[in-house]
Amino acid sequence: MTNHWFDAHLDLACLAVNKRDMTCAKLADCDVPWPPASVTLPSLREGGVVACLGTIFTEMKGDGPEGYPEGDAEAAYKRGRAQLEVYRDWQERGFITLGLRKALRVDVGVGAMRGGMGVSEVVSDSLSNRLANSGKLNLGILVECADPIRTPDELAWWVEAGVIAVGMSWGNGSRYSGGNAQPGVGITDIGKDFIAAMDEQGVIHDLSHLSQRSTEDLLSLTDRPVMASHSNVRALVDPTNERHLADATITEIGDRGGMIGVNLVSNFIDPKVTQDPPTRARLSKLFDHIDRIAELMGGRDRVGLGSDMDGGFSADWLPQGIDSPCDLTILIDGLRERGWSENEIEGFRFGNWARFIAKNAPG
Repeated sequence: MTNHWFDAHLDLACLAVNKRDMTCAKLADCDVPWPPASVTLPSLREGGVVACLGTIFTEMKGDGPEGYPEGDAEAAYKRGRAQLEVYRDWQERGFITLGLRKALRVDVGVGAMRGGMGVSEVVSDSLSNRLANSGKLNLGILVECADPIRTPDELAWWVEAGVIAVGMSWGNGSRYSGGNAQPGVGITDIGKDFIAAMDEQGVIHDLSHLSQRSTEDLLSLTDRPVMASHSNVRALVDPTNERHLADATITEIGDRGGMIGVNLVSNFIDPKVTQDPPTRARLSKLFDHIDRIAELMGGRDRVGLGSDMDGGFSADWLPQGIDSPCDLTILIDGLRERGWSENEIEGFRFGNWARFIAKNAPG
């Protein structure tokens, strides 16, 4: 089993527009923003992250370079377009390659056993090795808050640019839907048209920042598989916190053949830790989330990593033992101790996301 990873949630372009040198070789030299840093492009390569969903993250009413005034579609577009240009620049310079689904389009289905190793593990290791040997990070774009997409009709242009998934809102909400900080706010009229456009284009729905009402609205308006790129179990954190997933939602995602990526932010793992001063969650608490998700979804083949590493916070907010992508191997050891097989661990590490994206993403 190789040490290659698929991370379904990294705010890479957001870090760049906030002035981090994402090509910096040493994390210790990256003091902007949110030090100490955990993520740069070299650190991802060093840690074996060969595929990811990289976000275009914008924040309604935010005051950073990702922020824009409420309801201002043109301002949101400019913020989102600036992050798209970051990815295009990195591709031109040879750091990343866009077009993730094309890279993953091989048979990574679960098959018969061969030589003591599952066919899915053999193929997945071969695929992840091929991606690693390219020397580039294989990236699909996840739009985190859909406001930069000015109209549903404009979505096709963004898909052509490399977008494969969209979360219609961040916590503060959007023109399309309510966010997790807006309990009771659902999908708007234009949001309903946007859902139809996503389904027509084959774009994957990301539930991670939707309000519960918006989640329920969306699930009633589409029958496609959906994902939650970076969410944990609400019942294990705070039953009132809509940032995380209700048990019924987790089960529904599983019933649709969807995927969930576990989030590594400490207070999203254990509500007893603090952010100021920062204290770190124990990894045993993270494995509780992973096991609960697998149980509710009906199998260990529908959960993976959505780290959110450096997503507006420093490495001090990560769980004990994880300071950068190089430390992700500690998760493998913990899953073994929880009784996960080598094939199931391979799925969590890479194969589960690879299969889901290959099957469901546009392009």
